[in-house]
Amino acid sequence: MKHDIPVYDICKFSYSQEDDIIAQPLAPYLKSMRKLHFPHRHDFYHLIFFTNGSGSHTIDFEKFEITPFHCYFMAPGQVHGWNFEGNMDGYVINFSTDFFKSFLLNNQYLNNFTFLNGRVQHSVLDIDEQNRLYAKELLDRAVTQANGAGKFRLDKLRITLLEFFIFISEIKGESIDVENRESHNKTVFRNFEELIDKHYLELRLPKDYAELLFVTPSYLNAICKEQIGLSAGNLIRNRIVLEAKRMLINLKLTVTQIAYELNFSDNSYFCKLFKNQEGVSPETFRKSLRLKSF
Repeated sequence: MKHDIPVYDICKFSYSQEDDIIAQPLAPYLKSMRKLHFPHRHDFYHLIFFTNGSGSHTIDFEKFEITPFHCYFMAPGQVHGWNFEGNMDGYVINFSTDFFKSFLLNNQYLNNFTFLNGRVQHSVLDIDEQNRLYAKELLDRAVTQANGAGKFRLDKLRITLLEFFIFISEIKGESIDVENRESHNKTVFRNFEELIDKHYLELRLPKDYAELLFVTPSYLNAICKEQIGLSAGNLIRNRIVLEAKRMLINLKLTVTQIAYELNFSDNSYFCKLFKNQEGVSPETFRKSLRLKSF
């Protein structure tokens, strides 16, 4: 394992296609990416749909066994790596954070899709047998459009991807823009997660986020427990620890430096928080990474 986690931008993966979008069959894509360093991060969204092969795929330190017709979604900033076995095939789609901005009136529309929110628990989906053919048809169409020509090529590709995302959302049993109390709570929860991503370095208390969301701390806490069974405080601490875990891969950084980067004035408090959330100290977690395969 090298000392640093590289962050790849989409240009690294782009050849003849537009820099904002890449859609390819998986086998030739992997062949061209053999020199990638693992683990690594992207600054773009990354989708892989497997139709053949096995092995494992790690996203933010959660390991998944690969089987055909598994679909993986990764958001910018997530750490991932893989250990593939056999003849891998399927589809890969990379698209930048700006790819849909000129197309959608509501730039927050993609937030409807939980699998694009960068949370590992939403990142992996097994496509059941009755939906596999249609999933492949949509992805075949996306690959054809990405490599085609014409004035409306990219817009057609955007429509195809949105159709695929809505299709996946329906498989997962998620509804979009339903005007009821449940939908409202989901919206508040999603906004809370987005605010944590933006402010976890400086805002550490649920009341700080409740104020930004115009709700009471107790209501925010109740929504979090309703949605995923965790308190609002736990969600904040989990986000801090996730970033710490990502930084612990970089062996050039000491634990004290990581604590400082995460805005802790007291290294011992950082270590205590990490151990309370993970069950092990930062150093023990770092040692365990050397034994894991990405």
